[in-house]
Amino acid sequence: MMTLKQLKLIATVIPIAVIVVIEVTRSAILGDLLLWQRLLLDGIAVAGVIVFSAVIFRVVSRIQARLEHRNRELLALHAAGLDVASELSLEIVLNKVVEQARNLVGAKYGALSVIDREGNIKEFITSGVTTAERAAIGPPPVGHGVLAVSLIEGQHLRLANVAEHPRSAGFPPNHPVMRSLLAVPVSCKSPFLGNIYLSEKPGGALFTTDDEETLERFAVQAAIAIDNAHLHAQAEEIATARERLRIAHEMHDGIAQVLGYVNTKVQAAKQYFRLGRTEEGNEQLEQLAVSARQAYSDVRESIVGLRTLPGSDRTLADVLAEFLEHWKDQSGVEAELTIDPALRLQPSIELQIVRIIQESLTNVRKHARATKARVDVHRHDDQLVVSIKDDGAGFNPEAKARGEFPKFGLTTMRERASSVRGSLDIDSRPGTGTTVRFTMPLTAAGSV
Repeated sequence: MMTLKQLKLIATVIPIAVIVVIEVTRSAILGDLLLWQRLLLDGIAVAGVIVFSAVIFRVVSRIQARLEHRNRELLALHAAGLDVASELSLEIVLNKVVEQARNLVGAKYGALSVIDREGNIKEFITSGVTTAERAAIGPPPVGHGVLAVSLIEGQHLRLANVAEHPRSAGFPPNHPVMRSLLAVPVSCKSPFLGNIYLSEKPGGALFTTDDEETLERFAVQAAIAIDNAHLHAQAEEIATARERLRIAHEMHDGIAQVLGYVNTKVQAAKQYFRLGRTEEGNEQLEQLAVSARQAYSDVRESIVGLRTLPGSDRTLADVLAEFLEHWKDQSGVEAELTIDPALRLQPSIELQIVRIIQESLTNVRKHARATKARVDVHRHDDQLVVSIKDDGAGFNPEAKARGEFPKFGLTTMRERASSVRGSLDIDSRPGTGTTVRFTMPLTAAGSV
């Protein structure tokens, strides 16, 4: 097809050339003509120019219509790609891929196959059929027949009638009537492999080359979105594994402390009773009972903490509000939460924020003798700032922890802060309460 530059040149040169040729021919062959003869020839020239211009404008209109169609297609493709890429859940991404593919091309039915390394269909996600219709069809296809051509051999398919293909094996009972088929592979870098299938355009129209090219372009965007969701799922699994390991270490340390303390008190009580010093023996047992109650409260608080974690369906604000409600009931301390509702962070960052807040409030309950506590999560310039403040007894952060029952809460919080490239500061003095402040750059927190 000619370009606009070529059309412009032709539209300029050819009319001039036609007029010059007519004038030269008239002068050379016909000589001087009567007025009506000159007007007749000029009229023929003008008519020729008009006809030629009409042809040129018709070609230009076709080019413009095609460009407008391509522009609409690209805009729709861009919107579909953004919609798919906006999700991080692999299941949601896969469903959106097939739905957007069907909308882009204008197909009645759509499907997305997910295959394993042996080429077997692991999942078969459909669009355009109801849940009842899908259930009536039965189990997913096994990848034989026409599907195997694109599924295993990686070929593109654009068929006017599936039944006429030599590899066609027919449809199962209760399957909707489908004649036309358009299929392209989705080539991902992740372990995901699959194909997009579309069938039946409105009015029985056939799939065109443009439809195939559109679906190919969308398949590239879909592959990127699927890879991104897959990597996100892997990152969450790694973060979960690390968190489980960290919790295991913390529980191990806590249990070791409790058991060591219990052994010390039991041995002391036995020695006092052996010497007949009953009062001192009972005092040791009372201290042991206090520690047992404290350990029981710690376990209950840990269970609540494990149950109140951020997830895909729970915001950071929801999680913190739920935990504070449980914590207030358990500790008897008034607590207030202030958080920026628009704050969105990476799940791994949110997890560590929740854990730091939980550990801080555990220390408030156990040691501060406070009546009020306040949790604040906000932005400050380019920083994420999380503060936990209480009106309790306070302490000297520089002094070594004393007492018979060692405490590693501050060390744990600092390790958590460091694991996400943040920092933890303790502001406290005896009699003035305590403020625990966690800060980190918003760029590192993945704020959106």
